[in-house]
Amino acid sequence: MSTVLPDAAPTNWVDRLAPKGLRPWLKLGRFDRPTGIWLLMLPGWQGIALADALDHRPPDLRLLLLFFLGAVLMRSAGCAYNDIVDRDIDAKVARTAGRPVASGQISVRAAWACVIVCSLASLLILLSLNLVSIALGVASLALVAAYPFMKRITWWPQAWLGLTFNWGILLGFTAVAGGAVDEVFVDFRKFKVEFGGDLDLAPALLLYLSAVFWTLGYDTIYAVQDIEDDALAGVKSSARRLGSAAPRAVAGFYLAAIALAGVSAWMANLSWPFWLIAPVWAALLLRQPLRLKLDDPAGALALFQTNAFSAFVLFAVIAAGALRLNFSHL
Repeated sequence: MSTVLPDAAPTNWVDRLAPKGLRPWLKLGRFDRPTGIWLLMLPGWQGIALADALDHRPPDLRLLLLFFLGAVLMRSAGCAYNDIVDRDIDAKVARTAGRPVASGQISVRAAWACVIVCSLASLLILLSLNLVSIALGVASLALVAAYPFMKRITWWPQAWLGLTFNWGILLGFTAVAGGAVDEVFVDFRKFKVEFGGDLDLAPALLLYLSAVFWTLGYDTIYAVQDIEDDALAGVKSSARRLGSAAPRAVAGFYLAAIALAGVSAWMANLSWPFWLIAPVWAALLLRQPLRLKLDDPAGALALFQTNAFSAFVLFAVIAAGALRLNFSHL
């Protein structure tokens, strides 16, 4: 069996440059396919930019670096955990049969060790943030733990991925704005968390909901690659559920994402550079369903990968929305 996975570029740096013995470990963390790192990191950067924009300042560079490192570690831990849970299903699907755990290159015990080490390193980063961010970070573990099982339960595991992958928006926002909170109240009987102090989460929650729809769109595109294999393996996905309606549905998901991001920007009082440049981001999203074809898995993968760039554009336009430019004196 080839160790080059179908959805990794044949010329990826792991297969070209990494020592042979290290390659399975790097592939366990999906370092041969870095798109997932950016899709996990950039929502956190967007949350940071949104919170800093409320005070008309650029994003905090220290936090951007911490969220990059956290995304690398948590994505590695999440992929290893996902491969442990899905090893039997992965072995039945052509695109995933070569994954290190499913193919026997890495044992389940060794993969668990990877999960633990990466999670502990991520915890050190989380503990450097404020109390609200720590509480939200711990709360996200339930989403992460449940995600691999969603494809067995619901036709919409992509929606759960949206809830999970974009939690960084709330973390990033509170890492900046959560310092205004002096107490965190947890009521386990009512599953309720309240913050004491001055913290308006509304713009961040709207941006988070926007990102959930965005992920529902891009991961439906990603799932197009596996429609036939998923049917044989009995795995559910939005792409299978939607069938020929998938391109129209993705367009609808992206329109919802654009509208919710716009409301978030309005509530955060972002300045005119956001509104000037944001249509570029919207166009990057809406071109995808226009080009999506269910009989073209390679094209679906290429469309999916463009979302890393579109997410960076949204981060940039939110940061630009912090500017208060006045040309009246010219």
